[in-house]
Amino acid sequence: MTPIACGRNHYNLDDRNDDTLIDELAGRACAGAFIQKAAQWSVESMKERVEWRLDGRRTDILTSAHNHRWIMAQPYFLGCPQWQHPDWNARLPAGRSPLERYSKVLNCVEGNTTFYATPSREQCQQWRQQVPDDFRFLFKFPRRITHDLLLTSVDKQVLDFLEILSPLSDVLGPFLVQLPAAFGPTSLDHLWRLIDTLPAPLTCTVEVRHPAFFSKGEEERVLNRGLRERNVARVCFDSRALFAAAPEDAATIDAQRKKPRVPVHLLPVEAAPVIRYIGHPDLEANRAFLAPWVERVGRWIEAGAHPFVFMHMPDNGDALSLATLWHGLLSERVAGVEALCLDEERPQMGLF
Repeated sequence: MTPIACGRNHYNLDDRNDDTLIDELAGRACAGAFIQKAAQWSVESMKERVEWRLDGRRTDILTSAHNHRWIMAQPYFLGCPQWQHPDWNARLPAGRSPLERYSKVLNCVEGNTTFYATPSREQCQQWRQQVPDDFRFLFKFPRRITHDLLLTSVDKQVLDFLEILSPLSDVLGPFLVQLPAAFGPTSLDHLWRLIDTLPAPLTCTVEVRHPAFFSKGEEERVLNRGLRERNVARVCFDSRALFAAAPEDAATIDAQRKKPRVPVHLLPVEAAPVIRYIGHPDLEANRAFLAPWVERVGRWIEAGAHPFVFMHMPDNGDALSLATLWHGLLSERVAGVEALCLDEERPQMGLF
């Protein structure tokens, strides 16, 4: 058995032979596999100098650990609406692809790409190879299904879509069923059919925009009751910070034109909460708008939930900075929230 030293503690990887471990020492995945096996290491011990001893040789792998996302799992999911942007290049760790680099910092992403175009099965296989096991994709159903057909007679389209995404089955979070304002109370039976016919263990989360679903009347109660009965989260869409900004630049004007201005309504269910926050273009102005979410998400985490939080900006080149600001605020509220693994001083790099 191979002894592993972590601070003052030693562990034996008794289900691995030395040849396998030696092979992995030269591979990029060794650190990730290692931390999965040694999950009992505490946050404090990870902050100590980490070494392993193999046949009397000692290898300092602090740098390797940083480069290969050797970090403790976060107690919640944090992501952006996309996994690449030219403005992020200098801040993301090195990697073989934009998605791999992104997944070393954030542990989920909104799958906006599938709203506009369905990927190939081969592309999904490639994406799966680029993310760790604890990463989650929250893909949107295609526009054709949710917006054009309003979920009417879409059984075949849904099954075809799910089949294409099947290579990602173990890293799928709930699908985002984003419904337009044209989808109103009279269409709810189509929503229930979609949810009820999703093959287990697939799940979804629902975002509505019809005014009746925010009126606190019977139509909203019917929606909430149906979601609660099916243990489906209602997306908390928060655009208050965006609309508090003066429309003084092109990005803000465009975002205020496209994003809905709806009240923030929460629906308590056992399913993981999903928050989509659209930020103020002035990064620091978001602190006041984020403060109530810090407290609420903190309580969710302490209660054992694993919420999904997505950070948008009018210019999503700034979304990574907003995610960093948010995460820092949450880390002051919740124990065990570790700093994001950003390379603030990396030279500018092109997209792969």
